[in-house]
Amino acid sequence: MVDAVNAVRAIEDPHRRARAITQLLKEQSDAESGLRDERREIVLQMREEQISFRKIAALLGVSPGTVQDIVKGHSGPWTRRPKKADYRESSSDSSDSSSTGDK
Repeated sequence: MVDAVNAVRAIEDPHRRARAITQLLKEQSDAESGLRDERREIVLQMREEQISFRKIAALLGVSPGTVQDIVKGHSGPWTRRPKKADYRESSSDSSDSSSTGDK
């Protein structure tokens, strides 16, 4: 990947370079989710083998909190994750639908 980035940066024509950057970013984005899923499967297997969060974190070069996020299936910035209040509301909404409907 580093070679691809360096090759794009070496393109002298700014329009061609911008187009190449667009293509590179698209390809990287498409591959990203597959790599994320693959990493999660590996981490889940490690957890099944009773390897601790700290040990996995050391092996991956990340924090134990990041390993916990991987196990939970969280990825990306915190701003895109549901807030706890939102989660409770959606949970209570689903439980309300199974009730008699009286409030």
